Amino acid sequence: MTLEDLTPAGTAIDTAGTHSAVRGREWRFLVNGELRDAVNGSTFERVSPFTREVIATVPSGDADDADVLAQAAYAAKKSWARTPMPERVAALNRAIGIVEEHREELAFLDAIDAGSTIANARMDIELALSHMRLFAGIAMEVKGATIPASRGLHLTVREPIGVVVRIVPFNHPFMFAAKVFTAIVAGCPTILKAPEVAPLSALRLGELMQDVFPAGVLQVATAKGRALADALVRHRRVAKIAFIGSEQTGAAISRAAAETGFKRVSLELGGKNAMIVFDDANLDKAAQGAIFGMNFTWSGQSCGSNSRLLVQRSIHDALVERITDRLRDHCLGDPLDPASQQGTVIHERHYDTVMGYIDQARQEGGTIVIGGEKPDDPALGDGLFVPPTVITGLPLDGRVVREEIFGPVLSVIPFDGEDEALRIANALDYGLTASVWTQDISRALRVVQDLEAGFTWVNDSSKHFLNVPYGGVKSSGMGREESIDELLSYTELKTINIAF
Repeated sequence: MTLEDLTPAGTAIDTAGTHSAVRGREWRFLVNGELRDAVNGSTFERVSPFTREVIATVPSGDADDADVLAQAAYAAKKSWARTPMPERVAALNRAIGIVEEHREELAFLDAIDAGSTIANARMDIELALSHMRLFAGIAMEVKGATIPASRGLHLTVREPIGVVVRIVPFNHPFMFAAKVFTAIVAGCPTILKAPEVAPLSALRLGELMQDVFPAGVLQVATAKGRALADALVRHRRVAKIAFIGSEQTGAAISRAAAETGFKRVSLELGGKNAMIVFDDANLDKAAQGAIFGMNFTWSGQSCGSNSRLLVQRSIHDALVERITDRLRDHCLGDPLDPASQQGTVIHERHYDTVMGYIDQARQEGGTIVIGGEKPDDPALGDGLFVPPTVITGLPLDGRVVREEIFGPVLSVIPFDGEDEALRIANALDYGLTASVWTQDISRALRVVQDLEAGFTWVNDSSKHFLNVPYGGVKSSGMGREESIDELLSYTELKTINIAF
């Protein structure tokens, strides 16, 4: 039985029945073309962040699993690299068709597992499909060049880099899991290490892809704790690690990779992103942009969230008022209810962390304009809900302004002039995204040029675009994704010189 069987189109969602369907099935890794338990038989329980009940028992891998996965991927390396690109694209197109067929089931798994609203989860599946189609479409651009360096022939070719480990976070579980297909179509056998706290859609992806690719080309596993990921990063057969997650974990991965060989590492890390609003901006659009860019519908669990709102002092109060007015009708609720605008945070430990930052804001002298307390709506039960929280009056050197919270907490900071705005925006080690709101195009381009961020907007926020490179600078990572740059990052250039 699939989840679609429980929720046919046009009917109300049966939350209890859907949870029961997930709880009643077995979960396995995809290893070398087979569905298997962990080598040592270990498992761990997944707890719903909404009902706080166990929803699944999942295998838990360790270093032994890492070796099996890496050796299987390496065994597939040569034949998959030599598979002509049109055949790899054909396999990716088959994968796209399967995901399209199971899109509703995959969205339900993310909503149940991660606490995302079903609307957001469905959007994530569509975004994943868009990127899969993009890379199927541009795969033939993986090509070299000829160079007129002598009377001979000089050319370059792009070859797959080798075995890839893709480590993804919990906040967009399936969308990030689907990034494996970029490396795969580039010719790299890929091991997907699914997030410990939201692994279900990735494990289901492994089941669905079992017969699409040759054994070892796509493998999926997860674990409780760090043993599996650490062993994969350090494995001698692994050529590249692609990671999305926290700055601290990214640094640990870089160190481990450097200790065990010259592996390639790409990192999309955290952010404490600035949205700068000047006094000539359209305040209604800026207010909506601040809400949209803060990703309140994801409970703020996004590295690209504009969690620092820098506002020219003369319009500070007016913009804060517009934002809070819009947030008063913001609907928290059951992640499976299509009417819910925001679900839960991922787990209890993270809930305590976010609420701890809000308490810290009070200690630092901040004013909680809206939110900041656990909702008292009995319909929300024991769910881990943190309402949209807007805070003013915080010191620039305080923890709440400087540290990534990864929750629905927006700090509003006044500034007087352009230079001050840039000093505040660039003061942190992060540099993922930033946006500038003004009707003066000269100022907009001047400020964007001086912002230390990898992905920026003018009079917009949070939106991504197909084949537009996304990534950060400074402590927000290295490398670019969502574009041909990502595809080419899984290849290496070989130069061939031919004398006549």
